[in-house]
Amino acid sequence: MALGFKRGDRIGVWSTNNVEWLMIQMATARIGAILVNINPAYRSMELAYALQQSEIQCLFVIPRFRSSDYIAMLKELIPELRQDSAKIKSEVFPNLSRVVIFDPKNPLHTELPAPGFSTWQQVLSASETISQLELEKQTASLDRDDVINVQYTSGTTGVPKAVMLTHHGILNNAWFSAMSMHFTERDRLVVPVPFYHCFGMVLANLLCLSVGACVVIGSEYFDANKVLAAVEKEKCTAIHGVPTMFIAELEDENFRRFDLSSLRTGIMAGAPCPPELMQRVIKDMQCDEILIGYGETEASPLTHLTTSADGMERRINTVGRNLPHQEVKIVDTETGATLPLGKIGEICFRGYHIMRGYYGQPEKTMEAIDPTGWLYSGDLGSMDEYGYVQITGRCKEMIIRGGENIYPREIEDFIFTHTKVAEVGVFGVPDEKYGEQVAAWIQLHNSETATAEEIRNFCQDNIARFKIPKYIHFVSKFPLTVTGKLQKFKMREEMVELLREANQQL
Repeated sequence: MALGFKRGDRIGVWSTNNVEWLMIQMATARIGAILVNINPAYRSMELAYALQQSEIQCLFVIPRFRSSDYIAMLKELIPELRQDSAKIKSEVFPNLSRVVIFDPKNPLHTELPAPGFSTWQQVLSASETISQLELEKQTASLDRDDVINVQYTSGTTGVPKAVMLTHHGILNNAWFSAMSMHFTERDRLVVPVPFYHCFGMVLANLLCLSVGACVVIGSEYFDANKVLAAVEKEKCTAIHGVPTMFIAELEDENFRRFDLSSLRTGIMAGAPCPPELMQRVIKDMQCDEILIGYGETEASPLTHLTTSADGMERRINTVGRNLPHQEVKIVDTETGATLPLGKIGEICFRGYHIMRGYYGQPEKTMEAIDPTGWLYSGDLGSMDEYGYVQITGRCKEMIIRGGENIYPREIEDFIFTHTKVAEVGVFGVPDEKYGEQVAAWIQLHNSETATAEEIRNFCQDNIARFKIPKYIHFVSKFPLTVTGKLQKFKMREEMVELLREANQQL
């Protein structure tokens, strides 16, 4: 507020998991500013898109993440940061007026990397000019149906879409999830999943807030050993994660040395959860009440969750029933007609939890949500007579690698900008560790030659690491339909066979 931001303004955060991230989340919600979550793995091109598309007015950022130098990227994108003014006036990003840098490893650090940056300490000091009465007045002006959060999810159009979520949607989603987990103020949840995802922001931070439980940040980004150490040291009663995280924890070389007897529950979600893995978590991690969750960012995010009262068969082979005050139906993918119980079709959701739409993309919003309020998930599944849903596949081409949703079109559009590339098709192939890996078939222009490493290097500094194809196969032609569309199912089948022949691990 002291910096001039108010209800409806967009505040971005580009950071790994830390206490400051959580404080920014609570502070923006308190004054009605819209928190825009930015993936720490984003590179310059992706960051620039988020800043422009969401019209971000203030950005909070850490100095670096792994090999990514955030400061260097920002200076390159925003030359105005080099000017001697804390209030930025950028030609490329006209809405952006301030960039605040904070270092969780050194919270009292006040040195500026360039004159245009502000520091965390400056923000805290500025707050002294705002009275408690002004703050309460601002909070009282808010409405539960206000948009309070923007989450980026990749789209089949080739660019990420900005999902708008409300106070009502994310708070209720957190609360009902907490109730399903029998969570109370006595619980302690270790959070391996990123805060920039709904999984971390809603099902960890807000879930704990809703009942007064303790959030334990074991590491700034996922590290299996540190997560296990946090469980033991802090006597955590709950643990979240995508399947690949649980696999990494179970296979950690020191796994048997950790005392995990305090664990009781948690949520496994973000990707298909193999029954064998659920059984290992229950037995080897002593997490008897671990639950499977299902949903999507556009639904705040959970729509379904198993419970500890469900029989083992349902707990490991279904995603449970829909949360309270939510509707779900299965429809025919061709006609849209509601299907009888037991039949496989597209899963649709309706209720308080459905997004307000995609920011700045009304056409895409209408494609996702019909006039009667039903959100079409793009996932295939069936429902039994008791309301339990089983996921059988996906209508979309989305790749889920280690809990990260990856859409081929986004990667295709970028690789196509390589001067040697004539055509490209991206799809997923099975992977034992990550669930799926990204594969790309590439047809080069006549007389051109290239290597897989050359293509990966081209992607390296422009798209997130997890989107870069692990498998690249050069072809002279693609399998096509009569209308000229790529037959990706044939490409996938052939790629799987090629990898088998090459003794690749799938």
